[in-house]
Parts: sequence; structure tokens; C-alpha cells
Amino acid sequence: MAVYKLFPLKDASLYAFYPYMNTGIDAMIEVGNLNVNINPVPQVFRYVIKFDQKEIDDVIDTKVSVDNQGNKVQFASNLKAYIANAQGIIFDTNLEIYPISGSWNNGSGTYLDSPFTVNGVSWKARNFSGSVASGAEYWNLNVPSYADYVTASWSESMEGGGTWYTGSNDPNNTKVTSSVEYQLRSEKDLNADVSDIVNIWYSSSKNIGGYTNIVNDGFIVKWEDSIEFNTADAIQPIMQFYSVDTNTIYPPSLEIKWDDSSFETGALPPLTTSDIFVALDNNPGVFYSESVNRFRLNCRPDYPVRRFMTSSIDTVNHYLPEESYWAIKDLDTNEFIVQFDPNYTKISCDSTSNYFDVYMAGLQPERYYKILIQTTISGSTLVKDDNYYFKVVNG
Repeated sequence: MAVYKLFPLKDASLYAFYPYMNTGIDAMIEVGNLNVNINPVPQVFRYVIKFDQKEIDDVIDTKVSVDNQGNKVQFASNLKAYIANAQGIIFDTNLEIYPISGSWNNGSGTYLDSPFTVNGVSWKARNFSGSVASGAEYWNLNVPSYADYVTASWSESMEGGGTWYTGSNDPNNTKVTSSVEYQLRSEKDLNADVSDIVNIWYSSSKNIGGYTNIVNDGFIVKWEDSIEFNTADAIQPIMQFYSVDTNTIYPPSLEIKWDDSSFETGALPPLTTSDIFVALDNNPGVFYSESVNRFRLNCRPDYPVRRFMTSSIDTVNHYLPEESYWAIKDLDTNEFIVQFDPNYTKISCDSTSNYFDVYMAGLQPERYYKILIQTTISGSTLVKDDNYYFKVVNG
């Protein structure tokens, strides 16, 4: 599988209206701009989320393949989160993602605990809030004097809300921001390309080039500046996503994707008709979450050309065209877990058959999944879904 999913170490929302409240184990993470009558300054909320750098390094070091010169092939990274509730998105607005500057503590609070839990990150503080916090615990201790490329939103009335990088001194990784545009009827799940940020974290972790010291303290996700603190009644977008502490199957994830395909057909004959039979082989049906499985495809035409042979035509394996891809859906919800991707879910081939690899660690355990195969033959695009089922269980 050239799509590997990592799940967060921690996440939490930051609320300007409740500057000392921690929400480290809340089931939701959210971004918003909310105008309330009891306060002339809008309530702004953002969220912070972090993934384990050791896991990121391990995937890139041990699973992302190398080219003929021994260099890592190009890989992409996407931050994904699943929407629980969205409201007020009536204009074209951008959600922005930045790498955080400064460590922070997850805490054990939930939204509107009574009294507030203050043992973790909040709008004001990185680690501990209120009377227990020392000056070093606050996000904006040195405002307005930040390190190079570091900024924050700050005013006397709304001090806090995190600090983040907007650039880098690494000439190979100068861009460290990402954004996603949302419209009234657009898809509301978050799927942001954060390849530049992950690349610079990896370079910093491995001291590649020696330029950057932007370590992985996670992402901060916020509305663009023109939206936050906007007092117009019409500008009140709010998006709630499921957090890592959700009791659903929708925790956020970081996808690392690369092209691991190889296409050497050997003596296999090609499929030249759109009337085909495709069977999934090497599928015992149940996999531990630590498994890596190579699925193979047995392919043949439904109506082979008549000819004299000394063995059954059904025993001759054929190969799908090189422009063939695989995807995975959750069997119960029918939602794509891994979508068809012309760059990262290509189906490989060797002298035995077509094949592709799946890392089960990126799939939620104790659930059933189905595999879909897409190919284009003789001008027809086909999607095969012939009971290719399997289950992932806890190891």
C-alpha cells in the first residue's frame, strides 16, 4: 500500500472566549468565528494537532522506496479530518494550516468542564493555565519579539491563540503553509496537502542540509485572517471535526503517500477486451493491524478467443493495463478509506500477475473493508467490486 495512515498523538481546541480552558480529550476539534451579544469581540476558536515524528521518520526511512540512485522517491502528505458539523460557510473561505512554534501539553479537559480543566494547552497557555502557569508556559511571552518566520495573532484584548511558522530558511523547503478553500456546497471533510511541512520536519529531524530547526510541534488549523475576529453577523463559519478521542471510526489522520508501483509483465498476455473477470488472490480474509499484505489479481477475459490449446484457457493469467488502480471502502459505511489515485494507488505487475500492497496499520481495527479495482480497456473505464472483502483485527 503506497498510502500509510498515522493517527495523532494529541489534539485540542483553543477558545478565545475561554482563554484558560483545556479540551485535550474532547471528542471534537473545531475552528470558528462566533459573534456573541455578551462580548463585542468575536469568539475565535482554532485547533492544534500533533503526530509522532518517530512514526513519520520510520515510514519515510523504511517504507518509502528509493530510486536507482538511492534517493527517496517523491512522497506526499495529507492532513485529514472528518466533519461532524458545519455551519455558516456561506462565502468562499480558506482554512489555513501552519506548523506550530513551541511545545504544548495535551491536557485532560473537555469543553465547558465545570470548573474548567487547566492542565493543558489553551488559548492563553501552551502547558498549564491560570494561577499554576509560569510566564514560560504562555504562548505569547515574547510578543511581539518572535524568532525568525514565527508569528501569532495578538492584541491587548485577545492575547494568545498559539504561535506558528510562516516560512523557513531552508532553500529547499521555503513554503511551510497550506490552505483549503471551502464553499457553500463543497465537501466539508478536511483533506489538506501538508507535504511541505512534513518534508521540513523530516529534514529537521534528520539534519538534512543543516538549514532548518523547525521541529515537529504539530499543526495549528485556523480560519484565514479576514474571517477571524470579523464582527459582521454574516461571517460566522464554524466547523467541528472528530478528534483522536472520538468514539467513532473517524479520527483525524496524517497520510503519507508514495508511488511503489513496478510494471514488468514478463510473458503474460494483455487484456484487450472490457469483458473481463478479475479475482482477488492472497486474501485470507482476516489481518492483524500490524500486517502488510500483497494482494494478487487473477485476470482473464470473460469470452476468450477460440483457439486450440492443450490446457484450459481459464488457467492463463492476463495483465491489466498500466493505468489501473485500487481503492478501499469501509464495508458498513460505504465510504472511501483510500481513494483511487493515479499517482499513489497504481497496480503493479510482475511475471506472475498484477499485485498491490496494503499496510493494515492505517485501517481501523475490528472493521470490514472491501477492495475496488479500476482500469480502462478499449476506451471503457471499469470498476470491479466482486466481493473483495477482508477484516482487520487488533494484534
